[in-house]
Amino acid sequence: MKARATFLLGLLATPALAEAPLSAIDWLSDSVAAPGDASPAPLPSTTGDAATVAITVTSLDNPDGEAAGLLTSEETGLPKDLWGLATADDAARRIESVPRDLSPALTDLLTVVLLAETDGPGGGGDGDVLFLARVDRLLEMGALDHALELLELAGIDTPDRFRRYFDVALLKGREQAACDVLRLSPGIAPTYPARVFCLARAGDWNAAAVTLETANTLGILSPEEDLLLARFLDPDILDDPDVALETPTPLTFRLREAIGEPLPTTALPLAFAWADLRDTRGWKAQIEAAERLARSGALSADGLFDLYLRQRPSASGGVWARAAAAQALDAAIRTGDAAVVADVLAEAWDAFAPAGLEYTLARQYGSALAGLALDGRAAQIALTLGLLSPEQIGLPFATRSDDPRTRFLLAVARDVPETAVAPDSLSAAVREGLLSETVPAALSQALQERRSGEAILRAITLFSEGASGDLDGVAQAIATLRALGLEEQAQRAAIELLLQDGIG
Repeated sequence: MKARATFLLGLLATPALAEAPLSAIDWLSDSVAAPGDASPAPLPSTTGDAATVAITVTSLDNPDGEAAGLLTSEETGLPKDLWGLATADDAARRIESVPRDLSPALTDLLTVVLLAETDGPGGGGDGDVLFLARVDRLLEMGALDHALELLELAGIDTPDRFRRYFDVALLKGREQAACDVLRLSPGIAPTYPARVFCLARAGDWNAAAVTLETANTLGILSPEEDLLLARFLDPDILDDPDVALETPTPLTFRLREAIGEPLPTTALPLAFAWADLRDTRGWKAQIEAAERLARSGALSADGLFDLYLRQRPSASGGVWARAAAAQALDAAIRTGDAAVVADVLAEAWDAFAPAGLEYTLARQYGSALAGLALDGRAAQIALTLGLLSPEQIGLPFATRSDDPRTRFLLAVARDVPETAVAPDSLSAAVREGLLSETVPAALSQALQERRSGEAILRAITLFSEGASGDLDGVAQAIATLRALGLEEQAQRAAIELLLQDGIG
């Protein structure tokens, strides 16, 4: 490591900043640390003040941020006092405990809860605990745009909030805006890696070198951070084989990219896939990242299909097969001719379903296919996609079937489950939940205390766990969602569960 010292100018005598506990998300960087009792050290500069930029760091009237939300009560249909008498800590723990592998309908419902504008927990506590839990879950889900909007709405004027904003900015290619905020708002207490990165981006290489040496003197950098920052400042420094590679944070990810050693995002947490959607990536890499995000619901179907339709595939198989199938299906549907659609629909299904993208295909074209008069396999595929689309309730399904499972699915979609016989035990549990007029005893107390948010999250958990075999849990979860006025979400989740094994 002797070579890295050749460009360092000296030491900056500043006190160490107290490190904040790491987030539950292991990829969140410690790019901002809580200052504790120490005042943040000033950013050194050898080039004078940078030009003023139009950056506003807002602050809520409620400093806890518990009221921040992108969706109003009128838009969500949820009560303004969503958390009732729960404490902030209890609500935050409930968000963290929701299972990770949710169906699209339950993912959508969880997202609505996380984005809802509320009065905050009536049981008291540090409201920022709940706010940060909401943001962290969105980040974990890969919903960076939602997380960014929520952070900007609430204000990024605290270290914990800015830390998340900085990470999202790095993954979305908005690091300049983040560095501008960092420069104009010293109260957010940046740690040294972020300082070095932003100083260097501003062209203040000498100050960046001094800051890096200070961080080394204080012993607050990992060997990987030290080496990456040094190589970021001086391209002539060679790699050190003795430095073990750590799980990257967004900052170390971008540093490796800057020195010409980019990391593939496929093995990294979902949020890193957004880095491959930038214009600097090739079309294939963009599609692969978009597919990964679309599978989880973090990217809209429109976003994925916009990429598919962007240009002509240059090869066959894999993403190219899906792009070609998407283009053929899109063109066929635009004709409105059922015979033309039938010719390409099976090929599209065979390309998308094995890749786990049938829900995305349904979101994009399910409602358009529902009213077409198709026969045979094309009719079955169209029915499946129509039932899987978010608009499935009330769609004019043209398919008629003598199959008991199909008849029951259509009855659920038409909100008349009582008119069809449940053909199996799973269908019977769904039917029971859809027709029940009572709320499970385990959740009734939460509803009595107006803890609707907790009841929704517990119902999501109960449904997700019940889908693995606890049919009573499925029935109870559906009944609870209906009691909360979430009939459509309950129906969508039920249909998705019933369609796991296809239709007859």
